[in-house]
Amino acid sequence: MDEDERCCGTGTCLINAEGECWCGQKWDGEKMCSPKLEAEPAKAPDAVDGPAD
Repeated sequence: MDEDERCCGTGTCLINAEGECWCGQKWDGEKMCSPKLEAEPAKAPDAVDGPAD
């Protein structure tokens, strides 16, 4: 089996058709890199009423 040019050098990369490695890195077209974190937009806290008088 030929070594994949996208391998990070460890020799343990298992890269799928989408360019994703089992370790979580992804092929960006030039090199393997960590995926970008896509955080969900922050939710506004629920309105809290003050103490009832």
